[in-house]
Amino acid sequence: MDASEEILNLLRDNARLSVEDISAMTKKTPEEVKAIMAKLEADGVIMKYAAIINPEKDAVAKEKVSAEIEIQVAPEREHGFDGIADRIYRFPQVKSLYLMSGGYDLKVIIEGDTLQEVALFVARKLSTLQGVRSTKTHFILKTYKENDIVYVEQNPDNREGVIA
Repeated sequence: MDASEEILNLLRDNARLSVEDISAMTKKTPEEVKAIMAKLEADGVIMKYAAIINPEKDAVAKEKVSAEIEIQVAPEREHGFDGIADRIYRFPQVKSLYLMSGGYDLKVIIEGDTLQEVALFVARKLSTLQGVRSTKTHFILKTYKENDIVYVEQNPDNREGVIA
């Protein structure tokens, strides 16, 4: 494993590690770590450092409504799926957008303040885009696990075992 990949793996696990901590963990000098991180940032490998927030415990996120929308589209000549994807991901409501294999072409994760706002966005914005053949909306009711983070609290069983 090269130094860049080693640093990326450490940052994937904890983006708050200091340069000094990474230096000690990789046996590189702080200057080497800074240079590698600067190159990763300049090359667009590292795009952002962000906190992972538990949506069940964040008052603002708890009030939001999220939905996953399956979209079937007609690919555009010369642009394929990229042209319509470009128009979709520019909407501020769109949090994630994926090209999929299987029964539909694009999966969109959107967020709004109310069920009605999300429904109107799908009806008036997404479904009216040229090339969109159909949409199927699924409202997200609860997040149990996302990006390897378990959001439900684990209640350990503190009872003592009984041996017969």
